[in-house]
Amino acid sequence: MERARRLDSALIERIRHDDEADTLAIRFRNRREYLYEQVPRAIYDALAKAPSAGSFFNERIKGHFPCHRLGKRYAP
Repeated sequence: MERARRLDSALIERIRHDDEADTLAIRFRNRREYLYEQVPRAIYDALAKAPSAGSFFNERIKGHFPCHRLGKRYAP
C-alpha cells in the first residue's frame, strides 16, 4: 500500500511511503525528489506528525538510509 501526504514545512513539500517496498520518497521545496530505501512505515508516520519535518528529516532520515535522487540520470 502506498501513502502520500503534503507537509506544511519550509523544507519538505510532499512525502510518499510504499509499505511493500519500504521506500520513502521525499519531494523538497526546491523540487528535488529523493527515494530513501529500507524505511519502516513508523518513520513515515513520525515524519508526517513531527512538529518540525525539517528537523526530523535531518535527525532521523538524512544519512541513515540508502537513497538516490529521482528524475535525474547519472552517467555510469
